[in-house]
Amino acid sequence: MHFPTIKQLKYFNALIEHNHFGKAAESCFVSQSAFSVAIKELENALGGRLVDRTNKSVTVTNLGREIYQQSLTVMSEMKKMLDLAQGNLMPLSGQLSLGIIPTIGPFVMPELLPALNRNYPDLDLEIHEGKSADIYDQLMRGQLDVILLALPYEMRSVETLTLFKDRFRLISSAKNHWLKGRKFDIDDIGDGSVLLLDDGHCLRDHAISACHIKHVDKVSQFTASSLLTLVEMVKQDLGVSFIPEMALKLPMFSGDEIKVDALEFDAYREIGLAWRKGSTRAKEFQMLGDCLMDSIEDKITLY
Repeated sequence: MHFPTIKQLKYFNALIEHNHFGKAAESCFVSQSAFSVAIKELENALGGRLVDRTNKSVTVTNLGREIYQQSLTVMSEMKKMLDLAQGNLMPLSGQLSLGIIPTIGPFVMPELLPALNRNYPDLDLEIHEGKSADIYDQLMRGQLDVILLALPYEMRSVETLTLFKDRFRLISSAKNHWLKGRKFDIDDIGDGSVLLLDDGHCLRDHAISACHIKHVDKVSQFTASSLLTLVEMVKQDLGVSFIPEMALKLPMFSGDEIKVDALEFDAYREIGLAWRKGSTRAKEFQMLGDCLMDSIEDKITLY
C-alpha cells in the first residue's frame, strides 16, 4: 500500500482552493507539469479520480471533496506535531508563519522585523498578507501559526491577545466642500459624503461601527481597494473618510493636500494577535506581542 505524501496533500488542497492548475502550482512554487504529476500520483495512491480536468476548469469529484475534508484534518494534525517539536526549541526560534492584514502590515513591520532580528536571531519568520477572512481561514487550516489583525472580528476556536487601540482620524481635502467649515457630525453631513474601502475589508466595518455610521445613505457609492486609493479619492474631494492613526506616518499625509482632524468622540479599532486554541506556542505568541509593543510604543496611543 502506498500512502499519500504530505506534499501531495498540500498540492491537492491548493488545487481545490484555487480551482486552477496553473494558479495552484504557482502558489506552491513548482512548475505546472510537476504539480500535475503530483496530483496524478495522489490519485493513483488513493485508487480514484479526485478531479475532472477540462481546458478551462477543474471539477472536483465526490471522492475529491471527501478527500479534501480529510486532508485538512491530516494537515492540521501535522501542524500540531510540528508545534510540539517547536515547543522544545528556544522561545521564538525555528519557523513561525505570521498572517497580517494589509491595513496593519506596512505600519508595524518596519519596526517589528529589526526588533525580532535583534532579540530572536534564530527565528525564521514567514509573513503572509491577506484580508482578515483569508488569514483566519489559513490559521484554522494550519497554514499559519498566528495572525495579527484588527478586532473585533468574529472567530471561533482561537485565543486572542489585544495589544493596543488604533484610533481613527477624520481626513478631508484641504479644499473640501463637505464639512462647510464645521466640525464633523455624521447627522449633519450630506448623503454620499463618507468614502470607505471595498466590502471585505474589516477596516470598512470597523470605521462604520466606531464612527457611528448608522445610515447607509451617508456612505458614498464609490469605494477604494486600498488605503492609498482612499486617500487619493479624498484629495480629489470626492468625500471625507476615516484613517487609522498608525497610517498617519505615511508620506502622503506630510503635504498640505490632506487635512487630518481628531474626532469629537473616541473611535478606534483594537489591534491584536490570534492563534488556534490549545496551541503549545501560546507563550511564544505573547512574547511576539510584547516585542511588537516595545518596537512601536512611541508611535501608538496606549490604553
